[in-house]
Amino acid sequence: MMDETEFWELVDAAREAAEGDPEEQADLLIDRLLQMDPEMVLDFARHFEARYNRAYTWDLWGAAWVLLEGAGDDTFDSFRCWLIGQGREVYEGAVHAPDSLSDLLDDFDEEIDGDGEELGYAADEAYEQLTGVTVPDLGIPPAPSEPEGTPVDFESERVLSERYPKLWERFRG
Repeated sequence: MMDETEFWELVDAAREAAEGDPEEQADLLIDRLLQMDPEMVLDFARHFEARYNRAYTWDLWGAAWVLLEGAGDDTFDSFRCWLIGQGREVYEGAVHAPDSLSDLLDDFDEEIDGDGEELGYAADEAYEQLTGVTVPDLGIPPAPSEPEGTPVDFESERVLSERYPKLWERFRG
């Protein structure tokens, strides 16, 4: 069994080796997962998916909207993968207080940051290469159909600047 600490260590090691490039991080993660047995890869997938689902909140979507100057469904999905890729401290901080991303992110390059779609597929890719079959049902609760919390009016600059004062000041001010 892979525990939470091992999960985050894998994520961190790949991010550091990739020097923050999310696509490179995904490739390195696949390389590391390929050195494990398939059950461990499934454990990694469960950890990733549970955190991905936990980040499906209106508050975090609003923060992504401010950071990326707009974020539709697919963009927010990729953002949540990227957020996990930033490691435990950034992820947990953002889930608990999305505006704290302003303090947690050293720098943010819209060209590469905020999109971790490839990270979301790393475990699937590794599992398929190891076993020749697709990842089975992970046996964890499904994602909610709607984000948790209270919807945010993404089109209102006033709402966004009041709800995310630090992010707004740093990235849009």
